[in-house]
Amino acid sequence: MILRSDVPEFQVPDHSVHEMVLQRSRDLPHKAALVDLGSGLEFDFLGLRAAVERVAAGLADRGFKRNDVFAIACPNGADFVIAFYAALRLGGSVTTLNPAYTASEMEHQLKDAGASMLLASPAILPKALEAARAAGLRLVFVAGEGEGGQPFAEVSGDGSTLPELRFDPASHIAALPYSSGTTGLPKGVMLTHRNLVANMVQGAMFGLRQDDVVLGVLPLFHIFGLNVVMNTSLSAGCTLVLMPRFDLEGFLETIQRHRITFAFLVPPILLALAKHPLVDRYDLSSLRCIISGAAPLGDALTLEVQARLPNCQVRQGYGLTETSPVVLAGPEDGGAPAGSAGRLVAGSECQIVDPENGEPLPRGQRGELWIRGPQVMLGYLNRPEATAQVLDSEGWFHSGDIAIIDEAGFVSVVDRLKELIKVKGMQVAPAELEDLLLTHPSVADVAVIPIPDERAGELPKAFVVLKPGASASADDLMAFVEGQVAAHKRIRALEFVAQIPKSPSGKILRRVLVEQERAKRTETQT
Repeated sequence: MILRSDVPEFQVPDHSVHEMVLQRSRDLPHKAALVDLGSGLEFDFLGLRAAVERVAAGLADRGFKRNDVFAIACPNGADFVIAFYAALRLGGSVTTLNPAYTASEMEHQLKDAGASMLLASPAILPKALEAARAAGLRLVFVAGEGEGGQPFAEVSGDGSTLPELRFDPASHIAALPYSSGTTGLPKGVMLTHRNLVANMVQGAMFGLRQDDVVLGVLPLFHIFGLNVVMNTSLSAGCTLVLMPRFDLEGFLETIQRHRITFAFLVPPILLALAKHPLVDRYDLSSLRCIISGAAPLGDALTLEVQARLPNCQVRQGYGLTETSPVVLAGPEDGGAPAGSAGRLVAGSECQIVDPENGEPLPRGQRGELWIRGPQVMLGYLNRPEATAQVLDSEGWFHSGDIAIIDEAGFVSVVDRLKELIKVKGMQVAPAELEDLLLTHPSVADVAVIPIPDERAGELPKAFVVLKPGASASADDLMAFVEGQVAAHKRIRALEFVAQIPKSPSGKILRRVLVEQERAKRTETQT
C-alpha cells in the first residue's frame, strides 16, 4: 500500500536555490544571517547577498559561466557559503568534496563531475593542487593564503552588472554531491534547484523560527549540512553559526556563548552530550531542539540526552543524498514511537515492498522503503544504468533500506538492504575498499562489512584471503589502505579467512559475513 504524507500539500516555489535563500535580504536585511567562528566574519542577510553578487561577478570575470561546475573542498565557513551561492547565481553547479579525501580521491571526483574551478582550504592546498592538475582544472582558489592558490578574498567584481539568468529549476542541476547509492563506487547525484527548494519547504516540519540561532557543526560538504543546516536554516531567516570543525569543548562553548537554540546533529555527537562529564560545565539551557540524522539514533541514547537536557526536544529524521535529503521527520508535537524516524514530509509518498519481487507489503511488515516526491534526484551523473537500478519509471526511488510503517503512519528504518557502511554518518562503500585491497600483492580475495561501534555507529572490517605463500600481517594491510583513503574509510579490523562466501554468479555474500559477525559478538557477550 502507498502511504501519503498527511502534511498539507504545497506548490514548490518556482525559485532557484540562491534566490530562495537570498530573498531574505528584502524582508530581513539587517538580521544576522551568518557567523563564521573560523574567520570571525559576520554577515546580515543584505551583506550576504552583496558578498554573493561580488564573488559571482569575480568568478564571471575569470571565465566561470552557466553549466560550469565549481568544486568546494573546505571546512564550514563563510567562503564555502558564498562560493556555493555565487556559482549557482551564474547558472553553474557545485560539487562538494570531503577535505579529508586523498589527492587521488579528489582527482576522481573532479574528473567525474567535470569541474573547472576548485576552492580549497590552506590546510589541504598541496593535495588539492595535485588533484586539480591531474584533473585539468583551470583555477584553484584558496580560502585564505597558500602558495599556488589564488586567494578567494580577491575574487570580486561589480555585482550590479550581473544579468538575471533564466533556467528551468526542475531540470537545472544545482548540486552534485557524491553518494555510493545502494552499492558500488561514489556517483554524482544530480540534485536540481527544484529538488533542493522542495526539500527546504518540506523542512518546515522541523519547526525552525526566524528567532532561532542554528548551530552549523555538521560538514556543509555533506547533503545534510548543505541543504538542511545551510539552505533550510537561512531560507527560514535563522542565524547560522558555523564551526569549521567539531571539538567537544568548542562545541559546548559555542552553544553557551551564542545561545544556540536549534542544532542538527548526528548520533556520535549526541553520545558525547549524553555521557561526557565536560557537558556539566556549560550552560546549554538555550537549546530547545536537536534533530538527529545521517544514522539511526538509539532509544536509550535519546532518553539519556533528554534527561541531561530536560528543556530540549530530541527528534529524529531520515533521508538520503538522493532525496535532497529529508524524507521523514519527527513531528514538533512529539508522539513519535520509540525507534521511529518520524512521518513523511509534505508532498511525499512511500511504500514498503518485498525486496525479492517488488510486491507491496501491508503495514507492520518489513520490506524495502520506496520513496516518491519532488525532492527525489534527477539521477546519477552519466550513469543511466545505475540510475535505472534505483529509480523506476513511476518515479519511485528504491532506498535500499529496510523499514516498517505502523498503523499511525510512523516509519521505522530497521536495517539496510544496501551494503553501505555509515561511519559517523559518512558513507563508505565496501566495494571501494575491496578494490583497493585487491591491489596489494599479498591479497587474493577480500570482503568488507560494517561492524558496530558505540562512537562511530559503524566501522569497516575486512575479511582477507591471502595468496599462497604471502605473509602480510593485518597491520600491514590496514596501513596500506590508510595511506590511500580519507580517515573515515580506514579499515579498523581485519580477519584472515580461507575463502569469501559468494553466490553462484560470483557476487560477494556480505550479509553472510554480517550474520556470522553478529553471532560471534552475541557469543562473546553471553
